[in-house]
Amino acid sequence: MKIIVLSDTHVHGTMPEEVLGIVKDADIVVHAGDFITRQAYDSLNAACKKLVAVHGNSDADDMKALLPETETFEVDGVKFGVVHSGRFGTDPMNMRYLALEMGVRVLIFGHLHRPIIEQSDVLLVCPGSPTQPRMSDPTMVFLEVTDGKVTGNIEKMKSGDMCGYIKFMRSL
Repeated sequence: MKIIVLSDTHVHGTMPEEVLGIVKDADIVVHAGDFITRQAYDSLNAACKKLVAVHGNSDADDMKALLPETETFEVDGVKFGVVHSGRFGTDPMNMRYLALEMGVRVLIFGHLHRPIIEQSDVLLVCPGSPTQPRMSDPTMVFLEVTDGKVTGNIEKMKSGDMCGYIKFMRSL
């Protein structure tokens, strides 16, 4: 099963065409918060076979009313959790404890705007941002679930604004 994970899009209109083109092929699309507007959510939802989403700290009030703060789902015997950020920050140790509290094997989160895939006794996945990255290129994460095993890759977007610091460093 193919799962595409994104977060922190911070889009005030419809999602970028590159994002919409990529997600249409996924079995499940997970958005870990900070759509910003209902229009951004609606455009992504229309492009997906199935969308699992939570609200983020920057989402408009109508989005916070529409979407939960946390979500769980199961694929091929693997329980996934989705949050935007943890109660005590988004560093991997805090997110690991949150995953254990939620009873999930994979925790998807956002808020950082830079990608992380970290495996310990749980798998932590932060997709970065395809539109407003921080200290990284614009990214999403592609997960594959096969026979109860989860593998993932950080995928760089062709479009999207590069982090200003990264752009500066590459110009040197």
